[in-house]
Amino acid sequence: MSRKIKVEEKQASITAKNEILQISDIVAKDKGIDKEEVLDAMEFAILKTAQLKYGTENTLVASIDRKTGEILIKRCLTVVENVLDPYTEISLEEAAKKSLGAAYGDKIFEDLPGVEFGRVAAQSARQIIQQKIRTAERNKQFEAFSGRVGEIVTGVVKRVEFNDLILDIGKTEGILKKADIIPNETFRIGDRIKVLLVSINKDSLGCMLSLSRTDNLFLKKLFEQEVPEIYDGVVRIMSIARDPGSKAKMAVTTSDPNLDPIGACVGMRGSRVQAVCDELKGEKIDIIQWSNDQAVFIVNSLSPAEVIRIVIDDSKRSVEAVVPDDQLSAAIGRRGQNVRLASKLTGWNISIITEEDDVKKRASENTRILQLFTNDLDVDEMVAHLLISEGYTSVEEVAESDISELSAMEGLDENLAEEIKKRAELAIQRKKKSIDNLCKKKGVKSDLREYAVIGPDLLELLVEAGIKSLNDLGDLSKDELLDITGDMLSEEEADALIMDVRKSWF
Repeated sequence: MSRKIKVEEKQASITAKNEILQISDIVAKDKGIDKEEVLDAMEFAILKTAQLKYGTENTLVASIDRKTGEILIKRCLTVVENVLDPYTEISLEEAAKKSLGAAYGDKIFEDLPGVEFGRVAAQSARQIIQQKIRTAERNKQFEAFSGRVGEIVTGVVKRVEFNDLILDIGKTEGILKKADIIPNETFRIGDRIKVLLVSINKDSLGCMLSLSRTDNLFLKKLFEQEVPEIYDGVVRIMSIARDPGSKAKMAVTTSDPNLDPIGACVGMRGSRVQAVCDELKGEKIDIIQWSNDQAVFIVNSLSPAEVIRIVIDDSKRSVEAVVPDDQLSAAIGRRGQNVRLASKLTGWNISIITEEDDVKKRASENTRILQLFTNDLDVDEMVAHLLISEGYTSVEEVAESDISELSAMEGLDENLAEEIKKRAELAIQRKKKSIDNLCKKKGVKSDLREYAVIGPDLLELLVEAGIKSLNDLGDLSKDELLDITGDMLSEEEADALIMDVRKSWF
C-alpha cells in the first residue's frame, strides 16, 4: 500500500513538472514568441517568490529543467578567505565540504527547498510572467517591423479614433492619422488599404506603427511595385513633389541610354501610371526627365508649360521663368499649384513672368542702370550701354572688376578702363559718406550702421523709413520690411534677415 502511494506521488510530481513545459509551449505558440522567453519569465517569477521566502539578502538562482520541467532553487555563495557576509560568502573550509577542489573565488551553489505558491504569491507570479511575456511580444513585433520601415504594408481598418484610423497589420496595430490620409478619402471598418510604414513607436502597451498615404516615399514605393525598371534600379526616381490627392510631379532618369525612363513609368497605354493614380484616388502625376543641368531640369519641371528662357540667381537660389503670354496659366497652374510643385521638385524658388512683362521689366531695369552709370560714373550713354551689355548692373560690380576685364571691352582702352574703375570707387566713397551723414542726422545707432548683412543701399532705405537700430529692424514683420525694401529683398531674404537680427534677443 505504501509503495503504491509513493508511485502515485511520483507520477503526480512528474505530471506537474510536465505541465510547466506544456504551458510554456502553448503560451509561446499563442503569443508567437520563443518558448525560451516564456521559461525565462517563469524562472523570474519563481525567483521573486523565492526571495520573499528566503530574503533578498541571499543571492538566489531559480531555474526550470528544460527536459524534465523540475523547478530548482539554489543559493549562490562566493568562496573567500575572510567571511564578512554569511549570506553571500563562504569560507574555503566549508566550501570544501560541499565541493571537492573548491578554491578562492569559486561559486558554490546550495540546493534550497521549493517554495509554496499561496494565493498572493501565485497572483504576483502571474503578473510578473504576463509582464515579461508582453515585453517579449513587443520585442518580437519591433524586430518583425524594424527592417520594414519605408516599405508599403497592407492593413485592415479596425476602428476609428478622433478621425485617425487604427489598422490591424499582422498581430500589430498601426495608426494612420488624419493628416496622413489623402484628402477626401473615406474608409470603413474592415477595408484593406495600402500604407507606408513611416516609423515604429514602442511603449509599455506594445508597438504602434506610424503609417502614411501622403508621404512622397509612398508614391515612390507604388511605382517600384508597378515598374520593374524602377525596382531593378535601371530607372531612378530623383525627386518627388506632391499635393496629395490632387497632383504630383516626379523626376526620373536612367542609366540605360536606349531606355525612355518616362515611357517606362507610363507603361503601355498608360497602364502603369494609371494603376498608381487609382491607388492615390485619382491624383494626377506629371513624370518629367531629370537632368544634371539645373536650367534644363527647371524648364522640364514646369511641364506642360513652354518656357522661353530662365534667369537664375545662384545667391538667392531663385529662378525667373519667362513664358509666352498664352502659357501663363499653364505655367502657374490652378491656385499656383504647377509652379509650387516645380519649386519643391527642383529646390529652387521659381517665379513666372510673361514675355511681354519681361520685355517691359528689362527695359525699365536697363533705364535705371543706364541712369545710374551716367550719373555716378559720369560717362556718356554709349559707354553706359556698353557696360550694361557686358552684364554690369551696379557701380559696385564695376569697382570690383579687374582693369583687364574692362579694357577687353570693345571701345575701351586701358586708360579709359582705369578711369571708369576709379570713378566707380569714388562714387562708392561718396555714397558711403552720404549715408554716414544721413545716419548721424537721423540718430542711427552704431549696431545698425555696422551690421555686415546690410549693404549701403538697403541701409539708406531703412534709415529713410525711420529704422534707427537693430531692435527697430527686429520689430518689423516680414511684410513691413518688404514694403520698405521693395524688390531689393525676396520674401525668403526678408524672413532670414529678421530672424538673424532677433537671434541676439535670445
